[in-house]
Order: sequence, then structure tokens, then C-alpha cells
Amino acid sequence: MADRERLRRAMLFTPGDDLKKIGKGAALGVDALILDLEDGVGIDHKALARQTVTAALTSGQLDFGRSERIVRVNALSTGLLADDLTMTFPGRPDSYMIPKVETAHEIFEISDLLALQERRAGIEQGTTGLIVQIETARGVINLREIADSDPRLVALAFGAEDMAASLGAIRTPEAMEVFYARSAVVIHAAAHGLQAIDSPCVRLGDAEALRAETARAVQMGYRGKQAIHPAQIEVIVETFIPSAQELDRARRLVAAHDAHQADGTGAFAFEGQMVDMPIVQAARRVIARAGQSG
Repeated sequence: MADRERLRRAMLFTPGDDLKKIGKGAALGVDALILDLEDGVGIDHKALARQTVTAALTSGQLDFGRSERIVRVNALSTGLLADDLTMTFPGRPDSYMIPKVETAHEIFEISDLLALQERRAGIEQGTTGLIVQIETARGVINLREIADSDPRLVALAFGAEDMAASLGAIRTPEAMEVFYARSAVVIHAAAHGLQAIDSPCVRLGDAEALRAETARAVQMGYRGKQAIHPAQIEVIVETFIPSAQELDRARRLVAAHDAHQADGTGAFAFEGQMVDMPIVQAARRVIARAGQSG
């Protein structure tokens, strides 16, 4: 089945019609490389992009290493998605990313198309993962049904720019205009055992803005962030890895909890903080994040 626990801290977009850029992306060792057939490709280059992506995945000339190979297709409403899947499936991508999803029925239809491709290829049903982008007001309203729609789902990805456009909102550095939608995505992902992937930072060259956005995503419970330039990868990954100080405190807190449990004590004081089970669980999550990052 599709892998919901795979590392997806930094997920880099690369245009699907540029084999050179795909090759550079494959060499970076990023957690996930998204070969884009949607916004990164002009309408006249859609067919070329499908051919280029398929060649990149099947030629054997590119080594994607540990990177998850994801193809972002065009939205179902465009009429391009079926051809996107049919043409690129021979490359056996690990997952497909579906933009602007608004209803669970879209996921049902796409999953059926993938099941057909898997049967034709003679591979196990449900192996190919789905990452759903929530980018519209209607998508937020229907999050409960979308998140519960299909076992193929591995993650919900938030799209702040499209969301703001859907709302008629004005984008600000503080991003309060999309805060409700951003929170809704991570809440529904957590409720259904999915990863939540944050929106890309569009302020290229502004490492501090990127670091601040990523830190907020970590605080909210996001498991990764989309990236639109290779220079963003290092900052994103560094921010998702707990610092040495965070890890040390988490380990000491868990050790103190275990010692108190052995003595029959429930809640206890630790470095001026009252500690009960939710705080212990948060500390364990810090340790787990560090362990996943090696």
C-alpha cells in the first residue's frame, strides 16, 4: 500500500517539460521531487511534458536515489488528467499529486483510473499513492470527506496562493487571511492518519521569511513543506529537524516521566513546567522526528 510515513520534509517542484532541470532535481537527494505537469508547464507544452516526465522515469539515465518520485497532474476539471495518468504511469511514479481537489468524488474517479493502470501493469492494487492539494474554499468545506475518501491518500498539501485567490483575500506576510484553511488542513490530516504538507514560500531569496514560515508549519503539526527552488531545501530540512537543545530536553523529559511512572507518580514538575501525558507525547514526537532524520 501507499506509504504514509515516508519522509516528506522538503518536496521540490520541477517543470515536467525540462529534462535538464529534472536531472538536476534528481541529483539533490531531496525527500520528494515533484515532476510538474500543471502550473509549471504552459498549455502548449502539456504533451511534451508528459513525454519528458515518462522519459525521465523510464530511461534509466537518471538516478532519483531515495527521493520519492511524484507527478503532479492537471486538475480533473481541465480534462487533461486522464491523459496525464495514462502517459506517465509506465514510469511507475511513487505518487501522484492532484491539484485543486474540491470533493471526494474526484478522488474516487482518480483512484479508479489508477486501479485500471495498476491492473494493466500487473502490480498490486493501491500501491500508487495520492497527495491531494487543498487550494480552494470548497476544498476546505469538504475536507472531512476528502481526507476519508481512499486508502491511497498519503498526504494533504495546502496551497496558500490559490486559497487566497479563492477567498478574494489579500496576501500578507503574517498569512492570517489563510490561517483557518491552513489549520483545517493539518487538523483533518491528523484525524485521518495522513501527513500535512505546507504551502511553498513564494518569497524567493528571503531565507528568513522561509525559515519563519517553516517554523510555523512545524509548530502547527505539518510534516513537510513544498519548495519551488533548490535553494529552499536546506532551510526547510534544517527547520524540520529538532535542534540539539530540543532533542536533549525531550529525552530528559521522557526519562523523568519514566522514572516518575515507576514510582507511581502521574503528573510531575520538570524544569518549572507541569508535565502530563500530552506533553510527554509531544516530547516523544520530537525524538521521533530526530530519529527519522538520522
